[in-house]
Amino acid sequence: MQKYSAISLAYHAFRGHRHWQRAWRSPEPRQHYDVIVVGAGGHGLGTAYYLAKHHGLRKIAVLERGWLGGGNTGRNTTIIRSNYLQDESGGLYELARSLWETLSQEVNYNVMFSPRGVLNLCHDEHDLKGVQRRVLANQASGIEGEFLTPAQIKKEVPEMHVACPRLPVLGASLQRTAGTARHDAVAWGYARAADALGVDIIEQCTVNGFRIEGGKVRGVETTRGAIEADKVALVPAGHASVLANLAGFRLPIESRPLQALVSEPLKPCLNTVIMSGAIHGYVSQSDKGELVIGGGADAYNGYAQRGSPHVLAGSIGAVCHLFPQFRRLRMLRSWGGVVDIAPDASAILSPTPVENLFINCGWGTGGFKATPGSALAFAHLVANGSPHPKAEGFTLNRFASGLIIDEHSAAAVAH
Repeated sequence: MQKYSAISLAYHAFRGHRHWQRAWRSPEPRQHYDVIVVGAGGHGLGTAYYLAKHHGLRKIAVLERGWLGGGNTGRNTTIIRSNYLQDESGGLYELARSLWETLSQEVNYNVMFSPRGVLNLCHDEHDLKGVQRRVLANQASGIEGEFLTPAQIKKEVPEMHVACPRLPVLGASLQRTAGTARHDAVAWGYARAADALGVDIIEQCTVNGFRIEGGKVRGVETTRGAIEADKVALVPAGHASVLANLAGFRLPIESRPLQALVSEPLKPCLNTVIMSGAIHGYVSQSDKGELVIGGGADAYNGYAQRGSPHVLAGSIGAVCHLFPQFRRLRMLRSWGGVVDIAPDASAILSPTPVENLFINCGWGTGGFKATPGSALAFAHLVANGSPHPKAEGFTLNRFASGLIIDEHSAAAVAH
């Protein structure tokens, strides 16, 4: 892999930028692999990268039915935080947050991680007690966080209408080490680094079946022919239940559209991320000046990458109440992703009833922020057959034992 640096940039600038190495190959699939990863989003590409780097595997393929990073990885609001309530969630998300800090150096690609902080607002007494409880739980677990009064919030975000009659802000939690990153760059960085370790990234390759013999997976059937594998790792985001059905088992998840939008650009005015679970809205400002606005998931199941206008209108209305100066901005574009939601609003990183078939799903609205931690933990599971220490509670067994990881209160938006 050609190393990116200021020196290489200057060198290629003098040569007219005509001799850059391709970021990754487009190989034909081999007949057999040690591991096939299904899904070329951040989690899937990261899993392949860590399998190659940390576990010494070289015959790895990542299969993607569309284009690399074209699913939920490229359809989110780029927020990164680890201030979840339960110890299991906090540990896994904090692992991810710590990995975000050095991910650009790790993969030699600027993922534009910006630790600008995340504010979670409270609008009534119920919110207030819940957020205070979460801050204390985070502090007890060693996760950075603090509680702010309305006066302190106004000092942090002078633009906010803290005394809004409809949505009065009574307090907020602040995680200063949280922030945002560039979603496309995460997929591209992992893809380039994985390719350099010999991973085959195969796009336009839909998995439409599995080869299972004696209860053990032997490979996959694809639109580009059958491919054999010793192990198969499923990381298909909102389409996890579709692939699970093809493999002969059911998952306790639902898939729903989740939408967001960006406004026209404006001068820098927000230096942090503002979130509110009570009003199902959140807003941040991108490096290009656009306001990135998101809200709650739609109330119906489906796989369309678009959502209901009234949900988006509700989120925009709430944000405009908190920031009246945003009312005259025009929407630049909107999009939707497909989130897979487990009954406890927590992820699933688990073996399946089919031997050597593993699945990573159920992240709901928390998938992007977990990318490096999820990929590291899932690679450990696939390589060793046992959960990573930070992901031991996230297997399918919890739905039989009752040891669920309930994160509805910390999910920030409605599931």
